[in-house]
Amino acid sequence: MSSIRQFQLTFDCAEPERVARFWCEVLGYVVPPPPEGFAGWDDYDRALPPERRGASFACVDPSGVGPRLYFQRVPEGKVVKNRVHPCVRVGTGLVGEERLAVLEAECARLIALGAVRVRLLLADEDNESCLVMQDIEGNEFCLD
Repeated sequence: MSSIRQFQLTFDCAEPERVARFWCEVLGYVVPPPPEGFAGWDDYDRALPPERRGASFACVDPSGVGPRLYFQRVPEGKVVKNRVHPCVRVGTGLVGEERLAVLEAECARLIALGAVRVRLLLADEDNESCLVMQDIEGNEFCLD
């Protein structure tokens, strides 16, 4: 039996390129090169049938370590909480006030990009503090 070595995280959204570029800024990801024979993604998109134009976009970790993120257009809007969500690990190894300061600083940076702060979950006996946020289309994620 073989083991899985890579995975992709897929986001359903209304505007794939816009949401992908937001996550590039959040994570330091990049847009991969367009398929061979195309000068850019706009050229590739124009070559698609009209109904598929703008229907998807992707971004990748430039170091090759993190998963590929794929964004696909869906007709319906988001109506309930995500069952799976990304956790952006900005406070790893930090505790108390030092952790809160790092979370708050990153929260401020992401709000400037269009994210929304939902709530701060303070540390308890089992978990350290984290911030629940939403991306530019309302998908939940945590700063942890």
